[in-house]
Amino acid sequence: MHVLVVGGAGYIGSHCTRDLIHNGHSTVVFDDLSTGHREAVDSEFVLGDIRDRKALRDLFSSNKFDAVMHFAAKSLVGESVSNPLKYYDVNVGGTTALLCEMQIAGVKNLIFSSTCAVYGAPEYLPLDEQHPKAPVSPYGQSKLMVEQVLDAAREREGFNIAALRYFNAAGAHPDGTLGESHSPETHLIPIALEASMRKRGPLKLFGDDYETRDGTCIRDYVHIMDLSAAHRLAMELLCSGSSKGGAWNLGTGKGTTVLEILESIERVTGEPVPYDKAERRKGDPPGLYAKANKAEKELGWTPQYDGVDEIISHAWAWAKNPRY
Repeated sequence: MHVLVVGGAGYIGSHCTRDLIHNGHSTVVFDDLSTGHREAVDSEFVLGDIRDRKALRDLFSSNKFDAVMHFAAKSLVGESVSNPLKYYDVNVGGTTALLCEMQIAGVKNLIFSSTCAVYGAPEYLPLDEQHPKAPVSPYGQSKLMVEQVLDAAREREGFNIAALRYFNAAGAHPDGTLGESHSPETHLIPIALEASMRKRGPLKLFGDDYETRDGTCIRDYVHIMDLSAAHRLAMELLCSGSSKGGAWNLGTGKGTTVLEILESIERVTGEPVPYDKAERRKGDPPGLYAKANKAEKELGWTPQYDGVDEIISHAWAWAKNPRY
């Protein structure tokens, strides 16, 4: 397949692009580099903003794409609270612009990067795809709004669309050449690794009195390479013509506490992670982990990297020698 990867210079998009190429597909990456990195792109690259319909139209007119993978989004929960319009503009407006240009070009297969944030506070665990949708931040609301737009495009406009709801993306490419590089960094594992390397001060442990096995929050960490494989499988399903798409959770179904992550880092690196206890953050649920049986049944996807130590070891190899 010939695939347009929108937002393909970012953490998840760059790994998915690498996976597509490794499995025989060709790619073009379209990214504005607001949070991504040109050095992370292995294929043809076009600089542009997803809201720029002329740029998108030029891109579609000069290529015959079989499918589009869409990762371009603003994704900082805290920023979305203070600047919600930016999130609706880029996440919702940008997706609508992309869909309109896909429709003009006759490209009907789309794989969308969604999130478990569409569910909000869990009413039960593990979270399945039927869980009520009640996002608690403008970021989560914007992703749910996009999913609603995509549902209409699938049902009324003839699109085939897969919405993949990630839990906690983690890790790095096993060869050490791709990894996480955010500014600011908000993800636990890279922050904890930097703390263990004394590249920053002690980690802030937000709450140690939750009703969990060690008092810290439980999250579902899924390896970036497993996420990449799921996108490719979803694309191949849509392009086969056998499915109109749908929504799928991507997670391991196994919850790991914050303290267990810190213990894994010490096992892998040989260095403890210094941390200071802090108050709970508003809106942090005690546990979030997936029920991903639907992805296994319908996409043929099961996580291959299901151990936290393996995720940490790949993230550690990148953190010691980041390429960008």
